[in-house]
Amino acid sequence: MKYAYYPGCSLHSTAKEFDMSTKAAFRGLGIGLEEVQDWVCCGASSAHMTSEILSHVLPAKTLAGVDRDAKGVVVPCIACYSRFRITNAALQEDPELRAQVKSAVGVTYEGKIPVVHPLDVVVNDYGLDAVREKVSKELTGLRVASYYGCLLTRPPEINSFDDDPENPTSMDDLATALGAEVVDWPYKTECCGASLSFTRTDIALRLSHDILTMAADEDADCIAVACPMCQSNLDLRQRAINRKYGTSFDIPIVYFTQLIGLALGIAPRELGLHLHSVNPKNLLKKKALA
Repeated sequence: MKYAYYPGCSLHSTAKEFDMSTKAAFRGLGIGLEEVQDWVCCGASSAHMTSEILSHVLPAKTLAGVDRDAKGVVVPCIACYSRFRITNAALQEDPELRAQVKSAVGVTYEGKIPVVHPLDVVVNDYGLDAVREKVSKELTGLRVASYYGCLLTRPPEINSFDDDPENPTSMDDLATALGAEVVDWPYKTECCGASLSFTRTDIALRLSHDILTMAADEDADCIAVACPMCQSNLDLRQRAINRKYGTSFDIPIVYFTQLIGLALGIAPRELGLHLHSVNPKNLLKKKALA
């Protein structure tokens, strides 16, 4: 099983731990990843807010370079994933847009390279039964709040790998397969305000505060995420949230790929767990996972 791999800008910079843990987890599962050569930024969020044609040209340029022998291209960043899938859908439906993209990119791309999120690959392609067979260290006693964010399953006509866009369960099912205890909470698809992080920080802090409050109320040990922007907002801003709201949050925000890696017996440092603002070291020791 071999996929092309598009890390995007975040996974080569502020979300290195997502890149590290995705590669490590996929190696542990025996899923091949080969990074797309000469990839470019997908344009989120600047391109699609300023130029519709550029918002399609940038994803199309990368997708046109994907090895046709690959099963598809794995795109971990939800913003990139969403932009790629939107471009695929638009190009398949609009011949005039295909012509414009061809003129800009210099090659024909018809929007037919499958774009998949690593969560989709693990749960629906690789399969949870196969994951269970690979588990060497169950995440017993770890209470996980699965946080999907507002883009992974929306809009459902574009991002449709989970059965219910409003109450998705794929990450919950994966956490259960890894031996963790899944927290039942209503904020799994609420927005964290990442797109307002710099323009309206007050709103981002309030939205992230509400998510952290709900997770804490349900006694979650950690929040599992699938998006580098969500991870950054919920992890990096906890100190600011504590100062503003008088709270004392100290909740590790981990990528679901890091949970997979831990269950496969991969060392926390190889998964980039030491790179988080809220260090999960004490939690891992408490749960005998490190």
